[in-house]
Amino acid sequence: MGVLGHLSMTRAAVVALTAAASLGAQQPPAGDRAAIEVLPVQKGVYMLAGAGGNVTVQIGSEGVLLVDTGLAASAPQVMAEIRKLSKGPIRVIVNTHVHPDHVGGNAAFAALPPDPLQPLDIVAHENVLGRLARPVTSKETPPLIPGLPRSEYFTPTKDLHFNGEAIVLYHEPKAHTDGDSVVLFRGSDVVSAGDIFTPGGYPFIDLDAGGSIQGEIAALNHILELTVPAHTQEGGTYVIPGHGRICDEADVVEYRDMVVIVRDRIQDMIDKRMTLDQIKSARPTRDYDGGYVTPGGFVSADRFVESVYNSLLRK
Repeated sequence: MGVLGHLSMTRAAVVALTAAASLGAQQPPAGDRAAIEVLPVQKGVYMLAGAGGNVTVQIGSEGVLLVDTGLAASAPQVMAEIRKLSKGPIRVIVNTHVHPDHVGGNAAFAALPPDPLQPLDIVAHENVLGRLARPVTSKETPPLIPGLPRSEYFTPTKDLHFNGEAIVLYHEPKAHTDGDSVVLFRGSDVVSAGDIFTPGGYPFIDLDAGGSIQGEIAALNHILELTVPAHTQEGGTYVIPGHGRICDEADVVEYRDMVVIVRDRIQDMIDKRMTLDQIKSARPTRDYDGGYVTPGGFVSADRFVESVYNSLLRK
């Protein structure tokens, strides 16, 4: 485990976090953006929607823990809504992966006056820090950059105890990216899944950031291992996705099955020596497009097919 204060950060980190801020700056002005929606999940866990990626908030006597921070431009709105839930210090941030709609607000929270009893700790898998702090040259003498993970983990799991409950981070190798963390709030019975699970759209398999279709399916299966449904398969463990509505196990099953079926269809076409253009023309997602393709959605059917195709070829 590393500590940011003992690391030499690079100009690449400035570029990465500036990119997050730039992405946020391209969003509509605050008055035109949809308001942040605060949704209670279970016990002391809430979901904030409308900040880019969903933000998970856990509150209690020790303060506030966040899973992801949304876009940089949404940080003031997110902070305002958190303060309606708790006046306690923000002490822990967990980043589920590297994308700016999930880490963009880090710098704003890191810039808050430090709590004298416990400084803010930002936690992520080491691949997140590695991608944010990748060196540009070996001769740089870079400044210290706020908002980068302070505590990175490299083991399959990392656990901590906060606000009276055990919280377990699971690294999901080569899923949406190579640095994905799934976060289990064991006492509250809530899973924060990041962009591995996006029930309103096809998954974004970021091949350039180490993602893969096989890792995506493995991660979805692991989420199902962590969830337990209540009566008639409704409720029980709730799952906060990277984008979209609060879900339960049945929603994850439906999503996992869709991903597996599309993967298998594309693999069969590859085995028949069909080209990518031929596979796209065959529309292997056609019976799912109505539920996972929306106007302005991030991942089109063709983009999903292409990412699955390229991932299968890489194996």
